[in-house]
Amino acid sequence: MCFHTIQNKLAVQIEKRFNAKIKDINEFAPHEHFNGFTFPKTPIITDEHPEVIEHYNWGLIPHWAKDDQIKAMTLNARIETVEEKPSFRDAVSHRCLVIANGFYEWQWLDSKGKNKVKYKIGIGNEELFAFAGLYSHWTDTHTGEIKNTYTILTTEANELMAEIHNHKKRMPVVLHPEDELRWLEGAPIKEFSFPYSVNLIARK
Repeated sequence: MCFHTIQNKLAVQIEKRFNAKIKDINEFAPHEHFNGFTFPKTPIITDEHPEVIEHYNWGLIPHWAKDDQIKAMTLNARIETVEEKPSFRDAVSHRCLVIANGFYEWQWLDSKGKNKVKYKIGIGNEELFAFAGLYSHWTDTHTGEIKNTYTILTTEANELMAEIHNHKKRMPVVLHPEDELRWLEGAPIKEFSFPYSVNLIARK
């Protein structure tokens, strides 16, 4: 799966790479480690505004949710079932690029995961890339606040990731740069499932 990401590049680097402008620079804060279970705001680009970099909370809250508790279970969406799962099916047409330059995964050294080795994974030279994501706008019925949230899609692990993520054998969908616009424009989701993958590099 993918619950721990990295985005430690400067604003100017992100804007140049994605040919887009950060909407609110006060929200921008590079981090060596975004923990999904703290539901952080991280930079994304939506299909609504591909020229703008916005900050959404990680952990998708579907529009029909009565409260935000579901977000702990929607950090990731399995690409094989995303179009059928109630949590995600209404968001399938709401595409986004989740901006990062790395993520962390732990290799289990025993059957219960009591002993693990942490790996830092990216595409080489710690360059920026985009995870395939989906987003949602949810209105809190008690406060009227609108929360903008997203999820990262995952697929079957390639050879490298199957060795590292050896208990579930999953990996996030990292897009080829030339496919980022196709993703935003609604290309069929199944086209981005394994064996679709980029050349990832891992180090301890």
